[in-house]
Amino acid sequence: MFETLASQIGAAIAVCVTAFAFIKGDEPERIGAGAYILGFLASLLMQDTGQLYGTNWALMAIDVVMLSVLAALAWKTNRTWPIWACALQSVIVLSHVLTIVDVRPPLAAFYAVINLASYGLLVAIAVGTFWAWQDRRAAGLE
Repeated sequence: MFETLASQIGAAIAVCVTAFAFIKGDEPERIGAGAYILGFLASLLMQDTGQLYGTNWALMAIDVVMLSVLAALAWKTNRTWPIWACALQSVIVLSHVLTIVDVRPPLAAFYAVINLASYGLLVAIAVGTFWAWQDRRAAGLE
């Protein structure tokens, strides 16, 4: 997974954003960042680089669990970033559904959708963490 410079930069961005969420975020941001980093690590373990066609059921299960965590955060909190994150994660899950119904998207397009939506998810977590941090600073709690 980490043989290219782009994958190393992506992993570094993921670690930096989740560290920022754990240090400066409130409980919803920490839950979202924890779920993201656990899903990231679990997907590294479950990847099958030799599989060119068909559905990778383990990755789909990880993405469905991540979608359910983000949906619960969107349901229980009064913040807007979980809604955006949930929408982006649903795009990832629907890209897996495309492989189930045998639409056969090009593999490069499949990975592009998943990677871009994952970066969008990181942006949503980072923006949510920033606003939670600024709200605490404005209230004089930090």
